Amino acid sequence: MNPAVEIHNLSVMYDARPVLLGVSGVVGHGEVVGIVGPNGAGKSTLFRSLLGLVAPTTGTIRLLGGSIAAGRRWIAYLPQREVIDWDFPLVVSDVVTMGRYPHLGWGRFPGPADRRVVEACMDALEISDLRDRHIGELSGGQQQRTFLARALAQNARVLLLDEPFMGVDAATEATILELLRRLRAEGKAVLIVDHDLARAAETCDRVMLLNQRLVAFGPPAQVLTPGLLRVTYGGRLTPLESLGARGPGA
Repeated sequence: MNPAVEIHNLSVMYDARPVLLGVSGVVGHGEVVGIVGPNGAGKSTLFRSLLGLVAPTTGTIRLLGGSIAAGRRWIAYLPQREVIDWDFPLVVSDVVTMGRYPHLGWGRFPGPADRRVVEACMDALEISDLRDRHIGELSGGQQQRTFLARALAQNARVLLLDEPFMGVDAATEATILELLRRLRAEGKAVLIVDHDLARAAETCDRVMLLNQRLVAFGPPAQVLTPGLLRVTYGGRLTPLESLGARGPGA
């Protein structure tokens, strides 16, 4: 079986300014990979490149053994909450139904089978009772559950989760962690941006340390070390270094 994601020597520039430089890595099926680095490290740009929204300056990306265009309907994206227009007139069920659109032909509308998938995904994220609520009326945790349900409804093989734990309550965090375990068991590939290294160490199979360039990519115990964290965060003292000092999972 082909890897879920293959990135080879990826570089991206915005207005002649480098954002990613020579990044390479392979993500397998049934693997949860954490993407870690400071603000401006290129984490969101990496996701946009995988979605085909940003053209590489150099390098190639393959999804499920083929091109981004061929694999687009099999990749789902959970954006950062801050980039979503929460005033847009959508209710929860509308958002989750959007996950079915990549599987519909031109001019087709969701049918009974699609609606059953939407219902099952809302049940799985425990938001069925919110189906008619406007998304701007939801709490942070409810908003994340809604967009995670949309990703599930897409039945994607690759999921990109950009800071899914940001602004959520403990119950939603537990729900997301359980969802990650379920996706791994189903053979899905999940790439997740998370600033909490203790959680990444416990949750991810491998961690990618990124600061425009790839600093390290491997199991948490090998990657989340004081030396590599200093390189990633520019030598600045951060709370993350204490994690490396005591060891992941300690």
